[in-house]
Amino acid sequence: MRAETQTTPGDCRALSALGASRFDAWYKTLQELSTQGTLSPQVQPCLDHFLQVLGNLRPGLIRCYDVAKFPGTNNDMEGYIRAIKTRYRRMSGRKNWNAYLIRSGSRVAHYEWWTHEVERRNTLDGKLQQVDRDRWRQMRRAASSCPPEQLKRYRFRHRPAAFLASLETRWQQAVRT
Repeated sequence: MRAETQTTPGDCRALSALGASRFDAWYKTLQELSTQGTLSPQVQPCLDHFLQVLGNLRPGLIRCYDVAKFPGTNNDMEGYIRAIKTRYRRMSGRKNWNAYLIRSGSRVAHYEWWTHEVERRNTLDGKLQQVDRDRWRQMRRAASSCPPEQLKRYRFRHRPAAFLASLETRWQQAVRT
């Protein structure tokens, strides 16, 4: 624990190596526990499955420390999200950003990341100038025509009766065809 606090935030490679070594040691301990045969018949398959899934996900779990300027902790990530929310509230004058988030989805965070620094903003401007306008309009129509999962969840939570009625109507129409 002390080694982590002594590592400077800018030293991404050291954090990545430290996190990877701690994770690998913990994973090895679990593997040894799995091979000892001391676990109950109910726990053994669960641990084996957990180890298999964890082994498959291992390459991406520690990767966040390898990406420069990527928030390395939940506190950093939450601070980043809070900054996005604050910026939206200042722009719009609204207290709640749910409608904005539902309308724009994850693109909000991508846009904020691209525009946070001058170099990235210039790169984004260059990339956006290369986009064909007709293709962009086509993609925008496609994205807005099918509501994202978040919008479906919002509608279900806030107007469940209307949402379920629309589902039943669509199911009845699908059955007729």
